[in-house]
Amino acid sequence: MRIRLDYGREGLQAELPDRNLVAVLGLIPAPPVEEPRAAVTEGLRHPLGAPPLRDLARGRRDACIVVCDATRPVPNPVLLPPVLEEMESAGIPRDRVTILIATGTHRPCTPEEVRQMLDPETARSCRIVNHVCTDGGSLADLGRTTNGVPVRLNRAYVEAAFRMTVGLIEPHFMAGYSGGRKLIMPGIAGLESVQAWHSPRFLEHPRSASGVVEGNPVHEEALAIARLAPPDLILDVTLDERNRITGVFAGDLEAAWKAGVHFADRHVRAAIPEPVDIVVTTCAGHPLDATFYQAVKGMVGALPIVKSGGSIVIAAQCAEGVGSAAFERTLLEVQDLERFVQEIQRPDWRFVADQWEVEELARAVRHAAVWCVAEGIPRDKLARLHVAPAATVEEGVAAALERHGPDATLAAIPRGPYVIPCVA
Repeated sequence: MRIRLDYGREGLQAELPDRNLVAVLGLIPAPPVEEPRAAVTEGLRHPLGAPPLRDLARGRRDACIVVCDATRPVPNPVLLPPVLEEMESAGIPRDRVTILIATGTHRPCTPEEVRQMLDPETARSCRIVNHVCTDGGSLADLGRTTNGVPVRLNRAYVEAAFRMTVGLIEPHFMAGYSGGRKLIMPGIAGLESVQAWHSPRFLEHPRSASGVVEGNPVHEEALAIARLAPPDLILDVTLDERNRITGVFAGDLEAAWKAGVHFADRHVRAAIPEPVDIVVTTCAGHPLDATFYQAVKGMVGALPIVKSGGSIVIAAQCAEGVGSAAFERTLLEVQDLERFVQEIQRPDWRFVADQWEVEELARAVRHAAVWCVAEGIPRDKLARLHVAPAATVEEGVAAALERHGPDATLAAIPRGPYVIPCVA
């Protein structure tokens, strides 16, 4: 069977053996919103659990709107103009609005990426700022959570008279779902805060997983941090396989996000009757699959349906290579992932930037062998990243079939981590 996989900007065609293929898992279709801009305006005027944006913003001297960085396909050109129009009606002109890009610990967005993320009028008329997690002067200290996590958030947001976040609700392999509180933590948090939140204490918990909210310590800690400097209003959307808006959720930090999660949860889960030997998956294509760092999400996302000792074949373009210099250096230096996971749990361990993604990679390769198709990374380097390189999906599948035999079962997830696979 020939299927299309999300890969880079153009996608990738792969031929999978019919005799082995038992399921192709995708999103349960949701109709796209017919007039998305009008739907956004309606949401801002009748938000969930909060007064209208105009009422909230009236009399405020300035505003800060937190948006996702270039790794997320948020339709900001549709979302931000209605937000800015409502703010202007409330008396906040655009030259007193800061668009704060929630980079978390990622690199700053380039000018070209900003042009792609925002509509020209917004980019021209508002102040655009990249969050930099290592810039101590740009951070405000808000103390510690009850779990002892230090809370340092971007001062431009904390000190703004009106605060808002604009994001996307999709499955997240640690925090259950993205959106809402994640724009704050880790989006605009300091490195020390993110390191503590991404420590094994939270990540090794069995409920720190995709689609899990109740009892998920990663989600709960992010929410606790966001509550220390809550946005006056949030605006989150859900998207379909063509990145069209399927739902608009504006309102209170918790009420609107929960409504969006409830909606998303009905459309992102896909079940098969029993685990399979081999899973072919992706990292959802551009912009998410730009680096191997992000590709780990696709590997971890496949784990619920692959047998222990099974195989994962992931296609992720990795046009920008491995990821940050720190992540690449750690991956290349670590010889034994399991030993690394043990080491980082020692009280005297000195935190390494991006170690959490190495920890998640260890989770994947602990459970299954991984073949990776990534044209942006040289084959010899890819072989040093604790995965097996494959030039094509077909090559990876053939190698996996050699492991499991000609009667092995296979499932495909073309959208990768945007789908939550399960056995039911």
